[in-house]
Amino acid sequence: MQRSRRVVVVVGALIGAALGLAGCAGSDGGGSSDSTTGETHPPVAEATRADVAVFDPDTVSDDGPLTTDLVDPAWLDATASATGIPRRALEGYAGAALAVADTDAGCHLGWNTLAAIGWVESHHGTIFDGEIGPDGRTTAPIFGVQLNGGGFQEIPDTDGGAVDGDTEWDRAVGPMQIVPATWAAWAAEANGDGVPDIHSIDDASLTAADYLCYTGGDLSTEAGWRGAIAGYNESPAYLDEVLDYAIRYAQAADEG
Repeated sequence: MQRSRRVVVVVGALIGAALGLAGCAGSDGGGSSDSTTGETHPPVAEATRADVAVFDPDTVSDDGPLTTDLVDPAWLDATASATGIPRRALEGYAGAALAVADTDAGCHLGWNTLAAIGWVESHHGTIFDGEIGPDGRTTAPIFGVQLNGGGFQEIPDTDGGAVDGDTEWDRAVGPMQIVPATWAAWAAEANGDGVPDIHSIDDASLTAADYLCYTGGDLSTEAGWRGAIAGYNESPAYLDEVLDYAIRYAQAADEG
């Protein structure tokens, strides 16, 4: 599968953070540990070892399939049941992980890392009583708080409100909580309609996956995984929570 990729350094842009959930930027919420205290995080290897069920690369055309076409339906059923992740959300995470495995084999991004980010950012699109619909879009738009420096990063408006509806300050948007400047640089199209949609779990997950791979390089390494998550949100508490859920999901899938 071939996809174009924009290699752009987004100075000051933060993917994620801004719903006020525990572990988001600016939060001093709990986590398993903090590197400044000398305590040890759970092993990152536990968060990077999860694989999606095998798909047949011979079925991938040069033009590229939908990312959801890459995911084995039986694997989806079993893993959604074992982890409690809504099936349609899981389809977006797993499809994105498989897509970048094809376009960036050295990245080693696990579906469970994307799922952990999706949980922390929007509870898999279910925050504010919404959900991911059958088409992959959130049933209602998800907008984070104003990034006005009041406990969160300060990002004055960059998009004239076109993405986040706010002409004064930027807000993180969609199920993966991506800020407008980052979306402008990295927006990916995953569901075949030709138009990147920040409210689509497929497009947002693929965008996040590309950005994580660019930021972290090889996510099978300790430094790579931590660097990728720090690029998404630099809060140590955020890293702890993502790590915790990535491990939980990998273990639940194995046990299921």
